[in-house]
Amino acid sequence: MTSTLSGLPLAVQTFGLLVLSNVFMTFAWYGHLKHLAHKPWLVAALLSWGIALFEYLLQVPANRIGHAGGYSLAQLKVAQEVITLAVFVPFAVLYMNQPLKWDYLWAALCLVAAAYFIFRS
Repeated sequence: MTSTLSGLPLAVQTFGLLVLSNVFMTFAWYGHLKHLAHKPWLVAALLSWGIALFEYLLQVPANRIGHAGGYSLAQLKVAQEVITLAVFVPFAVLYMNQPLKWDYLWAALCLVAAAYFIFRS
């Protein structure tokens, strides 16, 4: 994976892959609520597990690239949380037809503060 991405800046490699991995993980965790609610939970779990495999195929290289490039474990974790909310809100609103809430903004501001503190030198 790194040979294909090696021409891209470290941040694009690391966080781009984390965004893509999070899209898969969001569908794995929550997509079954929309399409498989009438199926036994085991069917949903196995399908979610299959989707999560693709998440891991992106997430593991992303974290390895980022860590080898100098991002700390804490920076990678906080970045993942910021990405999670950035992926989850459009998913919830656009795909799952959930209402947009002010709480998403407050949560985002808390994560921005967390990212500030973890990334400052």
